[in-house]
Amino acid sequence: DAGSSVEEVEFNWDEYLEDTGATAAPHGSFKHVDTSLQNGFAPGMKLEVAVKSDQNTYWVATIITTCGQLLLLRYDGYGEDRKADFWCDILTADLHPIGWCEQNKKILKVPEGIKDKIPDQEEFLQRVLKGACSAPANLLEGLHRGKNPLDFIAPGSRLELQNFRDSLEAWIVNVVENVGGRLKLRYEGLEDSDKFDQWLFYLDPFLHQVGWAAQHGYSLQPPLAIRSLRSEADWQEILKKVKEEEEESSVPTDLFKDKPVIGVHSFSEGMKLEAVDPMAPFVISPATVLKVYNDKYFMIEIDDLRPDRPTSRSYICHVNSAGIFPVQWSLKNGLNLSPPPGYPGQDFDWADYLKQCGAEAAPQSCFPSLTSDHGFKESMKLEAVNPVDPEEVCIATVTKLKDSYLWLQLEGSKKPVPDCIVSVESMNIFPVGWCETNGYQLRPPRKAIVNKQKKIAVVQPEKQILSSRTVHDGLKNQELNSSDSVVINGKYCCPKIYFNHRCFSGPYLNKGRIAELPQSVGPGNCVLVLKEVLTLLINAAYKPSRVLRELQLDEEAAWHGHGETLKAKYKGKSYRATVEVVRTADRVADFCRKTCIKLECCPNLFGPQMVLDKCSENCSVLTKTKYTHYYGKRKNKRIGRPPGGHSNLEVAMKKPNKRRKRRKHFFVHKKKRSSASVDNTPAGSPQGSGAEEEDDQDESELSHSLAQDRDKRKRKLRTFSFSDDENKPPSPKDIKMEVAEKLQLDSNPLEWSVADVVRFLKSTDCAPLARIFLDQEIDGQALLLLTLPTVQECMDLKLGPAIKLCHHIERVKLAFYQQFAN
Repeated sequence: DAGSSVEEVEFNWDEYLEDTGATAAPHGSFKHVDTSLQNGFAPGMKLEVAVKSDQNTYWVATIITTCGQLLLLRYDGYGEDRKADFWCDILTADLHPIGWCEQNKKILKVPEGIKDKIPDQEEFLQRVLKGACSAPANLLEGLHRGKNPLDFIAPGSRLELQNFRDSLEAWIVNVVENVGGRLKLRYEGLEDSDKFDQWLFYLDPFLHQVGWAAQHGYSLQPPLAIRSLRSEADWQEILKKVKEEEEESSVPTDLFKDKPVIGVHSFSEGMKLEAVDPMAPFVISPATVLKVYNDKYFMIEIDDLRPDRPTSRSYICHVNSAGIFPVQWSLKNGLNLSPPPGYPGQDFDWADYLKQCGAEAAPQSCFPSLTSDHGFKESMKLEAVNPVDPEEVCIATVTKLKDSYLWLQLEGSKKPVPDCIVSVESMNIFPVGWCETNGYQLRPPRKAIVNKQKKIAVVQPEKQILSSRTVHDGLKNQELNSSDSVVINGKYCCPKIYFNHRCFSGPYLNKGRIAELPQSVGPGNCVLVLKEVLTLLINAAYKPSRVLRELQLDEEAAWHGHGETLKAKYKGKSYRATVEVVRTADRVADFCRKTCIKLECCPNLFGPQMVLDKCSENCSVLTKTKYTHYYGKRKNKRIGRPPGGHSNLEVAMKKPNKRRKRRKHFFVHKKKRSSASVDNTPAGSPQGSGAEEEDDQDESELSHSLAQDRDKRKRKLRTFSFSDDENKPPSPKDIKMEVAEKLQLDSNPLEWSVADVVRFLKSTDCAPLARIFLDQEIDGQALLLLTLPTVQECMDLKLGPAIKLCHHIERVKLAFYQQFAN
């Protein structure tokens, strides 16, 4: 029903973990995700940095730690002294590889702070640079500068994929989508069909750079499953075309430097073992080594004793493949071994079976040692790929642990699946929040878990009016039943908070809805009472999202309270932000007053004092068009955020048709630098009409009336950026407003060659269009003359890709005017 679908879309990990009482699996347990976040810089690397006190001189610094595009550096000579450590942004700081100063005739000079420690500069440099590792030059200069290496695996890039079902041959695959390193791959030659698409993490041992097969002596052949779809001549023609375009669609070699190295195995044909079929990893079954290709690869077949067995369940393995175990491993670990189909009797016995087959068991030495040092525990939550439908990533719960294997129960999959058996090193499991960080749809649980004793319903005043008795009982009930709450005593007990609806309600709050609120909330625990009060106020606003924005915690302000996440719904969207709430009774009155000032209403609109007849602020004479005068006198008291401080407000569409890239700022995974979400909902007015641009600069200039402000904001231009994954124009529901990334160019675009233009396009999400620019011989001068109509007509592009392309062209034009036009 409609209600449940809304719950699904609004899934929130923090609330889910709180409701289920579960914990998230530690981020450090997902090694492949950690690797994908590395930006190519590592602690201990050295580089040459401009000295702050004298920009014309440079000195050697060591990387202490990295965080996205930021590096924490320490000048060599400070030793273990951390007081002079400083952060640098790779994109803006003057950073260079070791040896750059010498090549470019720049001066290396000891900074003032450590002059006394380094009497002989030359001798010191020789000593510290001996055997030192320099930061990679390609990550400090040119198009790779400040980029996460993963960004270079763009849609349209080509890789080689080993066939892991029936032979060792490889074939070319195209990257259709890159979700945080998880790649959707389509075989070359099947451009119009997604039937054989596969999802693999970029570090998968069977995925390689183009040219790998030739280097290692394997043939390039399409897999048997697709070979009959085209003639042999067609396949050869495709291969020829790929080789011609190899340079344009290749990915950087160093991307695969962290791939697991495949070791040498000691299996022989005919050996028996226990195995989990990777296509259906739900049971452990007896299996046979069917074929040994070389010292690295062998084929396993899941045993099937039926004379008329349907198809062979075989797949290619290497010594570190997951899901292969010695004979009796299940028995020793108290696990059920599924007998082969067609096996007589119910009780499977390995000794009888080996004798019956005339086979030997693979010795223990053939198998890698299993570890239990991984950080996972039973009942922990994570995100995992559904093996039956790899398009789905579901919420997963660890139900069982044996050595380095997890049994995962998947929630929310379209079709229920049994518990999956996965290795702790699997690249199909991810930490909590990975999907949201990378803009991918996580399958939410079918039913939202609600613990009514711990949650108070968010009141929608226009639909439901709670009496103060009901709210008071709710708070009391919550207090009594919450195991982790603070015991009520005088210090933490909030007095009653009254809603004085006759007071001036300001520009954001609807006076009629305020009048429908309960007379008071509380008494009870401070955090609980104030959270309920703020929720009621948010829902009583003309535009709840705007009130939530005004209340949200300013990251730069001193924080003395308790952070609580509040939600707002408006015009089909849901918003969430962290709001500061005080914890002690002595600060409640001041908190209420300051919150009123944030909302530009009467300071007595709500608080511990009931206003009976006349307000002490004499607010009854004020109207909404006069509010600026009233708060003009109190500007120094205003608690609002500085311009641009909307950092922790999250916006979500109710029913997203496309995947949107949403990022949590506190999550350590990869963050895009290209945009920052802004509020783009219509203006807050009693009728909810008008299209107001939420501009912080306008908000701070409170010398005009609301009507004048609205007219001025209507005239403001908006910058739209389409996060559209397909080549069609997004519908208005799918549009995400973004602030365009400011582009810094290393050279004048007027002087760009065709190759320079192609290189720039490949660094954007329009990489697949680079081929057109190459064919049309578009250089820098031609690029700056392109417009949307020209792009659509001459390049025969649909509107969506054309708009995205023109967005990047406009960024180049803007950077040209700012950097080179003078």
